[in-house]
Amino acid sequence: MPLLSAEINVLEKICDKVSKVIIRDFGEVEKLQVSRKGPGDFVTKTDKKVEKIIIEELEKARPKYGFIAEESGERKNESEFNWIIDPIDGTSNFMHGIPHFAISIALEKNGEVISGIVCDPIKNETFYAEKGRGAYLNNRRIRVSSRKSLDEVIGLYGCPPMIKIDGNKFFDQIKKASSQIHKLRNYGSAALDFAYVAAGRADFAWYDHLNYWDYAAGKIILLEAGGTITDFAGKSFVKQKETFISNSYIHDEVIKILFKN
Repeated sequence: MPLLSAEINVLEKICDKVSKVIIRDFGEVEKLQVSRKGPGDFVTKTDKKVEKIIIEELEKARPKYGFIAEESGERKNESEFNWIIDPIDGTSNFMHGIPHFAISIALEKNGEVISGIVCDPIKNETFYAEKGRGAYLNNRRIRVSSRKSLDEVIGLYGCPPMIKIDGNKFFDQIKKASSQIHKLRNYGSAALDFAYVAAGRADFAWYDHLNYWDYAAGKIILLEAGGTITDFAGKSFVKQKETFISNSYIHDEVIKILFKN
């Protein structure tokens, strides 16, 4: 069992606490109050409630840290540290009773993510990582897959919001991938997609519409598991919308198929 830092211990305890809230509400999903947040994007009462608890608990543990949260926006403090919070990544799945979503919390120092946790409350799986200390799933070390043959790999993707579909190249990319790659999947939670690639359950994934809180925790987990993240041109990834991740072995080959043909 790895020796956890104080920050990861804090995050695990918070995830345990809010998981109980999420599981209870998920069991009564038909009673949830749902409000429209934007085109193709919804927020439930549970999102707001869970985020409020997360922020309150983080403020107790680290009162000087700032945060960037999906529902509450940004609060800057004098500290060099910020929490990046997505209370439920995969809200649409949650709303429809599909048991595939996650709590995602990352910690950044001077703009660089140094630790993160992705917790799936339904499956009781917690992925986490710290810079330079590896990636883990429920205290077991994880690594990306070693698959190199395209007739064996599984790719994940996230559909862009409906408002962005017109003229989007996304469906051309799916067509190209489908003709040369074993299988594609759309699971509806970017945070879990990153974690699944990190754990070797899938081999690559791509998106053109993610927000920072969607991938901040997943990014450190992926990198510590030996994965690679770039933009669609294969160049360094910072915080742009074009996001391509892989097990590293097939990175350049899949980029050519999806984005350069």
